Amino acid sequence: MRLCADTLQRKTKEYTGDGTDRLGAFKAAAALQHTTPERALAGMLAKHIVSLYDMCFDGDTDYDISTWDEKITDSLNYLFLLKAIVKEGHTNQPN
Repeated sequence: MRLCADTLQRKTKEYTGDGTDRLGAFKAAAALQHTTPERALAGMLAKHIVSLYDMCFDGDTDYDISTWDEKITDSLNYLFLLKAIVKEGHTNQPN
């Protein structure tokens, strides 16, 4: 969990620029694709899941633990970010 938090903190500027909305990249991707932030994130997450799947079934390569850490951490972080998007969407809905 610490590695996830550290990665999210380190990549903040990379994904938000000078903005303060940590979910802004997913909202921008959603606008470009004429979809929802959840669906935009799901598309990005799919790339990471496919990569992990490929690693799991690659019998010819012994991946270094740092590679596993990176792929797993990125996948977990996308799930954390998805939770934030869902939570934000529910917060902004009228009662």
